[in-house]
Amino acid sequence: MSNQMLNVKDEIKKAVMGKDHIIDKVLAAMLAGGHILLEDIPGVGKTTLAMAIAKSMGLSYKRVQFTPDVLPSDIIGFSMYNQDTKAFEYQQGAVYCNLFLADEINRTSPKTQSALLEVMEEGNVTVDGVTRPLPKPFTVIATENPLGSSGTQMLPESQLDRFMVCLSMGYPEHDAAVDILKENSKQPLLRLQNAISVEEFMDLREKTNDMFVHDAIYEYIVTLVEGTRTSDLFSMGASPRGSIALLRMAKAMAVLNGRDYVTPEDIRVVFYDVLGHRVKLSTKARAEGKNIEEALGELFRGVKVPRT
Repeated sequence: MSNQMLNVKDEIKKAVMGKDHIIDKVLAAMLAGGHILLEDIPGVGKTTLAMAIAKSMGLSYKRVQFTPDVLPSDIIGFSMYNQDTKAFEYQQGAVYCNLFLADEINRTSPKTQSALLEVMEEGNVTVDGVTRPLPKPFTVIATENPLGSSGTQMLPESQLDRFMVCLSMGYPEHDAAVDILKENSKQPLLRLQNAISVEEFMDLREKTNDMFVHDAIYEYIVTLVEGTRTSDLFSMGASPRGSIALLRMAKAMAVLNGRDYVTPEDIRVVFYDVLGHRVKLSTKARAEGKNIEEALGELFRGVKVPRT
């Protein structure tokens, strides 16, 4: 891992213990310019992870607790009439920051969720016909409770497709759980230090974007994603945005591993995280008792790995 990102990871680990692989993938998604969806039960550290990332990277940070009464104007802002100037003035919404935490995003209304579509795709906000850019870098980390939890509703496909990865933190291992108890009284978030500047991070993101990729890797990614559309295991395959996300995540994993080229292993590591929320199982696969991870694993093993 590059020294700068290694320092960031070391800081985050002071507050988020026993989840190194999740930290790696979240940092990779941010390097790749993507957004992160954390799907898990309450209380496993999703919000703590987002706050630790913001503090260790010196990013401006805002959090909105998504409830049924949150309005789109709370997120993207609104125009208010100023009696002194006799004109409408724009009031910024919560998304004007580097890292926006949408907590329990699947508890709010579809109208409020859709306010994030332009924000996540283009990094802009349009209010009253005027488009305004957001600060750079800009990343959305959204958390959601598993479908079926009280007060939740499924995110639409258009929203899910805008998240580069969907991750699940899960319960901590025994030793990590003991460490969490020991550190709980010390308020580890207050002890985190800024380990990288915004400028250094943007330079790393540029390096990630410009990385060399062999033609065989491009072919490999396209073949894998096309497989989700042609296999009888899936009723809905991944879009071209899924192919782009897989490429960008593979590039970012290569940077984190200190390489300037992408290998098939980089793709394998993030394959399920990038495509798992973009596909739907077919009736056949469900009848056979397969879940999405098993179906994607079967597809992955059926595609020949390129020699690069």
